[in-house]
Amino acid sequence: MNGTTPRTVIVVGSGPTGLLLAGDLAAAGVSVTVVEKRPHKISNLSRAFVLHARTLEQLDARGLADGIEAKGQALDRLSLFGRLAVDLSDLPSRYRHLLVLPQYEVEAALQRRAIDAGVTFSYETEVTGLTQDADGVTLRVRTGDGGPTTMRAAYVVGADGMRSAVRESVGLPFPGKSVIRSVVLADVKLAEEPANVLTVNAVGDAFAFIAPFGDGYHRVIGWNRARDVPESAPLDLDEIKEVTRRALGRDYGMHEARWMSRFHSDERQAPAYRVGRVLLAGDAAHVHTPAGGQGMNTGLQDAANLGWKLAAVVDGRAGEALLDTYEAERHPVGKAVLRSSGGIVRLAMANRPWTLAARAALTAFLGRVRPARTRMVGRLTGIGVAYPAPRGAHRLVGTRVPDVALKEGRLYEVLRQGTFVLIVPEGVDGEGGDRYAVAHWAGDRRTSLLVRPDGYVAWASDDEPAGGGVVCVGVPDSIDSYAFRA
Repeated sequence: MNGTTPRTVIVVGSGPTGLLLAGDLAAAGVSVTVVEKRPHKISNLSRAFVLHARTLEQLDARGLADGIEAKGQALDRLSLFGRLAVDLSDLPSRYRHLLVLPQYEVEAALQRRAIDAGVTFSYETEVTGLTQDADGVTLRVRTGDGGPTTMRAAYVVGADGMRSAVRESVGLPFPGKSVIRSVVLADVKLAEEPANVLTVNAVGDAFAFIAPFGDGYHRVIGWNRARDVPESAPLDLDEIKEVTRRALGRDYGMHEARWMSRFHSDERQAPAYRVGRVLLAGDAAHVHTPAGGQGMNTGLQDAANLGWKLAAVVDGRAGEALLDTYEAERHPVGKAVLRSSGGIVRLAMANRPWTLAARAALTAFLGRVRPARTRMVGRLTGIGVAYPAPRGAHRLVGTRVPDVALKEGRLYEVLRQGTFVLIVPEGVDGEGGDRYAVAHWAGDRRTSLLVRPDGYVAWASDDEPAGGGVVCVGVPDSIDSYAFRA
């Protein structure tokens, strides 16, 4: 194989997306190396603070949700535009809330899992380019001692953020624009504790967000329309206090800032998530404003979608066409998140009569029309995301499966095996294996479902299995080619 070691993948980037993907691949028996240009350290300066319900479900399917929930603070209502409060308590999920938790806690849990699964880490290793051929990818890197070298794998995944060296190496553009400039950020102590776990508000000229780290410090993010300066401009605590007072009416006695910075928020998306044997995930594939707290969550969902597919292809159990379904399913989701997060920001920052009127009308509409509100909440939390199904497929194909009760336990406990789960009616016998597990409805439901490792329906049937047995046959080239016979 021209130097390619079979069953090998290099994941570039050790953020949440890269860590979840690497852990999934290693758990499936793939040899994985994570390449990271930073030193071996989990930073406490991360920007993400929110885990949504669908992400918590994915973490539950990996046995991580309980530990992560214990470290965070649950919030069952989310305020948007000041007047619109989104109620999460009736979500059709085990996790009827969002979890306020710093990104570094998520990274720590995912890193422990990846190490336990056998992932190899190469820190202080910077990607400088790559070439690929029919058998694999040669990655050119510069190590911590400054020496150039190469690494070889069957596939490479770029999870290396907005300035992705992997994306640039395959020549993919990253079209888009800066939406908000000169956003200020600080980690501070507060003399007064805010009344809510998340404190957020926007007025016509200012926005501010406050969330707790859990170690005595709070993260403050703010923006002042009147203060549009370069990111290199000096920043002090007085400016942080001013923008917070503009947006929230008070600064909560901020003091002892341990870190302050300016940044800008972009909306960008790569036109493709796959170029041959190179794939993109997370911020390397899409970036957007932090509104709605969807950034880290979208990247983790990318990883959950890609992991089982890439493992099947590397292992020879599926053809490369299966990798095309990753882009087909996740690119539209990334595009939708760009639209929704951008829309939230634009409405929150409304300061002209017509934009203020539009915000008021939307707020009233969502407050009155339950189906529209449910759809918005489903998109925001990831619960409502579904993937396209082929023509003629069962109505459930491509939809998310909630944590249904089975005779063998909760579905998301069974999914921890990392395989497909075939759910059949009670009384139907079936033999599983390394490809899929067989489970039975706890109730009297008669539909049969084949649930993908990421919790979505690959196949479904309302027909009773003939002969009392169900057998999965054939090695699929895509999720649509699973066939069943009695």
